[in-house]
Amino acid sequence: MKRNAYQKLVEWKKSNRRKPLILKGARQVGKTWLMKEFAKNEYENSIYITFYKNEPAKKLFVDTIDTKVLLERISLFANEEIIAGETLLIFDEIQDCPNAVASLKYFNEDANEQHIISAGSLLGVYLAKNTPFPVGKVNLLNIYPMTFDEFLAVNDEGMYKYFLTVKGEGEYVSAFHTRMLEWYRKYLIIGGMPECVKSWEENQKPHEILDIQRELVEIYENDFSQHNKKIPAAKVLTVFRNIVPQLAKENTEKFVYSVLREGARGKDYEEAIEWLVTSGIGLKVNNLSTPEYPLNAYSQDKIFKLFLLDVGLTKYMAGIENQSIIIDEAFSFKGQLSETFVLQQLVPQMDFMPNYFSPFREMEIDFVIQSGSRIVPVEVKSGKNKRATSFKNYIDKHKPETAIRFSTNEYLVNGNITNIPLYFASKTMELLVGNYEDTKW
Repeated sequence: MKRNAYQKLVEWKKSNRRKPLILKGARQVGKTWLMKEFAKNEYENSIYITFYKNEPAKKLFVDTIDTKVLLERISLFANEEIIAGETLLIFDEIQDCPNAVASLKYFNEDANEQHIISAGSLLGVYLAKNTPFPVGKVNLLNIYPMTFDEFLAVNDEGMYKYFLTVKGEGEYVSAFHTRMLEWYRKYLIIGGMPECVKSWEENQKPHEILDIQRELVEIYENDFSQHNKKIPAAKVLTVFRNIVPQLAKENTEKFVYSVLREGARGKDYEEAIEWLVTSGIGLKVNNLSTPEYPLNAYSQDKIFKLFLLDVGLTKYMAGIENQSIIIDEAFSFKGQLSETFVLQQLVPQMDFMPNYFSPFREMEIDFVIQSGSRIVPVEVKSGKNKRATSFKNYIDKHKPETAIRFSTNEYLVNGNITNIPLYFASKTMELLVGNYEDTKW
């Protein structure tokens, strides 16, 4: 499989700022595969150690911070020679061994010639515990489910090559539109979880995709109790199972605590929501008090929408039939599914989460993103219908230089509004830069 993060690993290896690297991301998004593939292709040899239910491996890091001693222990434990710059050390599920996490500081200070890459499925939760962490002594890289272009690379090489060529309206080819929409709809069903993508590439069995998605949901739900001692697992489970119903609410998708339990308030479930977000399972999109630069300064942490990390899992948990998506049937959750898709494509491109803007109940801009110092409103339409009163009112009032509408319509730049086909959402920031260059911004 092709993963966009692979090139970032290559850049890390060559960088003069290289420090021990930690991959962060939810369980089953492909971190282990990526580390092993990188090691196989870019190094003479590697040593892989997972700390998940591996007490002997944890003992390697007890009672010493001496990197020479640690390297000797690892070498003997793995029965492999360690050569600086040629051997890649891989520490998987590193959050299960706090001493190994702490050791990264000393490897950076005393043995930075040794290349080390590590990963943690629940590392965000680990960090939220105020556990000592080698701040400034490691490089961090977030790993997400596969984006649409990564999915396309696995399944249709010709369309993937075309996808790469499009820098703006000038390279868009209308003849490919129908075929790309077909792949977009398949992605809504399969999603970007690597096991689902691999299964479809190899077998094309829809029932197998459903089985995998069911298993993934069960894995996440099991994590709530196994890896969470502070927050009641029942609360995390309640929030997790209410993400889809919250998005489906009429008139507003804003997260409402009273939907979870009558009389519930923010303080009752804030920690559960934070657990889901820090674990990478939930994506929290805050409302803006005003859509001005810099967006982070106006992001309202208490008013938000909550999404799942993957559109395929969202489709599964919503109970949507495949045929409704493939034949482009109208159904009430279709807009929210498209929003989840767009968000899943936007997040890996950005340094921080997108926001949304809803100053009052009757007005909502699906997403607001920042490109440089430019504020860009984003409207998501699940079909071809261009009517969007909130979007029009926003443009009339705030007069953005560029506004984006994602839909199933073809690529079209019309004044300051750019209609981008949904299947190009994973290259939004690239298209924005191209658009600014074309207009001599």
